[in-house]
Amino acid sequence: MEHADTIRIELVVALPERQELASCCLPAGTLAAEAIEQSGVRQRFAEVDFSSCGIAVWGRPVEPDYRLADGDRLEILRPLAIDPRDARRELAKEGQFMGSAGSRQRSSRNF
Repeated sequence: MEHADTIRIELVVALPERQELASCCLPAGTLAAEAIEQSGVRQRFAEVDFSSCGIAVWGRPVEPDYRLADGDRLEILRPLAIDPRDARRELAKEGQFMGSAGSRQRSSRNF
């Protein structure tokens, strides 16, 4: 009996209050959108509107018809609550800036 080639990928979904990283074994040639459907992630994260989410492989945005390769890390990207540039402008008005890991820090610079 002949076996179809398979690939192993990681699928990542992250919400502010919970995250999931799953390892999936899929047929070679699986598309990103197919992997999302086959993973069952839509049922486990019913509160997420996946139609408004982007997808990426190893942090690089891809289209739903992207053909996955063995070892890929498929990431579900939530829509941003605020544009990072707008957030930085607002913090600058308050005399703050974004530090490491997005933490707010008071600026000590005198200009």
